[in-house]
Amino acid sequence: LTFDDGYRDNMQWAYPILKEAGVPFAVYVPTSFPDRLGELWWLVLEAVISRNNRIGLVIDGHDRKFDCKTIAEKRALYDEIYWWLRSRPSEAEMRGILRNLAAYYHVDIAAFCEELCMTWTEIAQLAADPLVTIGAHTVNHPALAKLSKDAVRSEMDLSRSVIEAALSVRPEHLSYPYGDRGSAAAREFEVAAELGFKTAVTTRPGVLFPEHGQHLMALPRISLNGDYQRLRYVRVLLSGSATAMWNGFRRVEAA
Repeated sequence: LTFDDGYRDNMQWAYPILKEAGVPFAVYVPTSFPDRLGELWWLVLEAVISRNNRIGLVIDGHDRKFDCKTIAEKRALYDEIYWWLRSRPSEAEMRGILRNLAAYYHVDIAAFCEELCMTWTEIAQLAADPLVTIGAHTVNHPALAKLSKDAVRSEMDLSRSVIEAALSVRPEHLSYPYGDRGSAAAREFEVAAELGFKTAVTTRPGVLFPEHGQHLMALPRISLNGDYQRLRYVRVLLSGSATAMWNGFRRVEAA
């Protein structure tokens, strides 16, 4: 089992259950989150939409106004703006838009890290259990594919060094932020290998096969989130049948 981002609910809710069952798991930490410098921008966007019935945003040069009074409207608007933001050509542009949006609608960006993410003390408490592996997840949680190769290397390597300084254990495993094909691909896999990580996980859907032993920097995962809360869905996903169809029955996707 793996958990991204170092949310406090990993310790509060998941850990006691996994501890009782003796299940090992990994937590991948973006170091700016416990440092209280991170921007959980997807939650900022959620807060802006949830707290307002109408918002304005300049999209592709046009001043747009959006009504979002109902739950259905809020969900649809969130999806629309989220994916528009993810499509921005640079991290700087995307984050600049979110900062302006947060400032205009009085949303405290820093508060999300403070409220929802573990501190270094809490992470150290988890790391003390042999069942728990703490992995690197970059410093600032960027879409690495949008950065220069040198910046990609810095995000990976510095996050590992910060975790080592905080926990006295050097992370050997990495999770790519977002983890989809548009955020991490062959270049990022190459950098992770050059830096000496033993494994690196994506969010490309799939189960593991022996062939993945030759592609340890591009491991797939089964994502369980709010869309899959029924046990029968989990069983189908873990069987590999759904992801096999998704991947056109290719066992490995490492490009």
